[in-house]
Amino acid sequence: MNTVSNTAGSTRLHTLGMVQVALFAALIVLMAFTPFLGYIPLGFTRATIIHIPVIIGALLLEPKKGAILGFVFGLTSLVNNTINPTATSFVFSPFYELGEIHGGWQSLIICFVPRILIGVVPYYVYRGLTKCSKAKKAGQLLPLAAAGVSGALVNTLLVMNLIFLFFQNAYASANGVASEAVYGFILGIIGINGIPEAIVAGVLVAIVGRILIKGRFAAPR
Repeated sequence: MNTVSNTAGSTRLHTLGMVQVALFAALIVLMAFTPFLGYIPLGFTRATIIHIPVIIGALLLEPKKGAILGFVFGLTSLVNNTINPTATSFVFSPFYELGEIHGGWQSLIICFVPRILIGVVPYYVYRGLTKCSKAKKAGQLLPLAAAGVSGALVNTLLVMNLIFLFFQNAYASANGVASEAVYGFILGIIGINGIPEAIVAGVLVAIVGRILIKGRFAAPR
């Protein structure tokens, strides 16, 4: 009898987990394809807030499901940069060309790896800080804010540095920047775009995450 009960309970938990992943994935897709919501065009790049539901999903559902949400984020980026490209969309899509400049298999690494890690790294930052005695005194807000900031920075720093690694000359040409000055240009994007994204992520993850965890929508284990 206990075996049947345990199996039924396990099935319910698995089903609930998949439903929660589907809800977060639907939110990510909705944000991605709503103009000026998920992806905000800035000419030389796109700002985004899609990493926020990925981070919150990772905290609530744990890293495996967070990685799935990060993959969904990467997939929306691939589609968006293929069908609605900017001048630098080749770094995210192997299917987009700009004159003689085009993406390749490296584009898929840039598009997916940082986004998948958004669903993994913040969870461990959060868990690590919740075990820290000094952080415990500050309650949930500090660990949640740090998780939000870490997720945003993982995305920005990995994406921009992988662009430099794989597409230095092409990226410089697409932006009208000298090749030797392109990393300074990238640092400028990190400062102008990445730092505000990290601050916004820290604030929103702290506020929304605290509400969801306190409301027992799910609880990190």
